[in-house]
Amino acid sequence: MEAAQALADLTEISAQIEAAVLAKADGSIVASTTKDEGRAKQLAEAAVELVAAGSESRSEGPNLELVQLQAATPRGSLFVARDARHVVAAITGSRPTVGLVFYDLKTCLRMLEDEAKADKAAQAEKTDKTEKPAPQEQANVGKATTRRRTPSKKEADEGS
Repeated sequence: MEAAQALADLTEISAQIEAAVLAKADGSIVASTTKDEGRAKQLAEAAVELVAAGSESRSEGPNLELVQLQAATPRGSLFVARDARHVVAAITGSRPTVGLVFYDLKTCLRMLEDEAKADKAAQAEKTDKTEKPAPQEQANVGKATTRRRTPSKKEADEGS
């Protein structure tokens, strides 16, 4: 599934999301639901910066990274979810169903990850097929086989 389709699916299943952007971990835009590239770029960069700032301020340990956050204002909310490769950010109106929006964002990321794994497996299978020669038929050496005895012409003539 391509990134634009993943975002289209996200906004289709989550009516609360007004705009969304999918970016790489470095903030470069992969796909966006907004037509305004400047706004999409601001949203992607803000999402990456928020996740980085939130991860730095965590005192639980260096191995624990922030994977989601919500920033709420009276006018609406910003939701951010991330995985190892992508960050997805969404803007909603006021009073969104927080758990549902996070679930939808994580589903979007999972769909992209599943697609990437499937593509990788297909590529590996394709590579394996091109590298390995076609299997040759092995002789049935040492294997028991049954053969039906065919009657000779003389036996066939006598039987009729």
